[in-house]
Amino acid sequence: MKTKKVLVIANWKMNPETVEKAKELFRDTKAVAKNLKNTKIVVCPPFVYLSDLEKINVVTSLSAIILGAQDAFWEKNGSFTGEISSEMLKGEHYVILGHSERRALGENDEMISKKVISVIRAGLTAILCVGEKERDIHGEYLHFLRGQIINSLGKLPKRFLNKLIIAYEPVWAIGQTEERAMKPSDILETSLFIKKVLAEIYDRKLAVTTPILYGGSVEYK
Repeated sequence: MKTKKVLVIANWKMNPETVEKAKELFRDTKAVAKNLKNTKIVVCPPFVYLSDLEKINVVTSLSAIILGAQDAFWEKNGSFTGEISSEMLKGEHYVILGHSERRALGENDEMISKKVISVIRAGLTAILCVGEKERDIHGEYLHFLRGQIINSLGKLPKRFLNKLIIAYEPVWAIGQTEERAMKPSDILETSLFIKKVLAEIYDRKLAVTTPILYGGSVEYK
């Protein structure tokens, strides 16, 4: 039986400050990744560093590093100052979309839905970030999460689901101490809930095979 690879996505956000530091960090990451078995690592640096990092990243069957982007706009081109289109990212493999920090700046589910479709149509894999701001004891957060998933996927065709990854990043659990971190059992429970929502939208088989990642603090154990 073929061993399933673990997928780890590193979002560098707006770091580091210079391209030289980015190269150094990338080389260090590759050195560590080389010793990891059955692990696929996706590094998503700022867009301005992608070209330089591609030059020093030789992807082979033994290489564990793949480059990705932190965002993409839904239009192919036009008067959209500061935006990066999916077409411009065709050399990459993965694109993070709907990150909580982007949502905090004003992105909504409708915008994210258009980005998801654009990215997948360009042949890239979309990493759709979802997650509640707060968790209540009555389970209202599940209604919020369900709506966020449905609205962010929008009219994504069923045939595109094989190029989709869901990253569950509950805002309340990011940067927390071990005592307030999310328990593995809760992460598993929420992952199953996300797959249930996907099964409602599409079908059970596709829902089961769609990868669900977790992005947030965890208990040490």
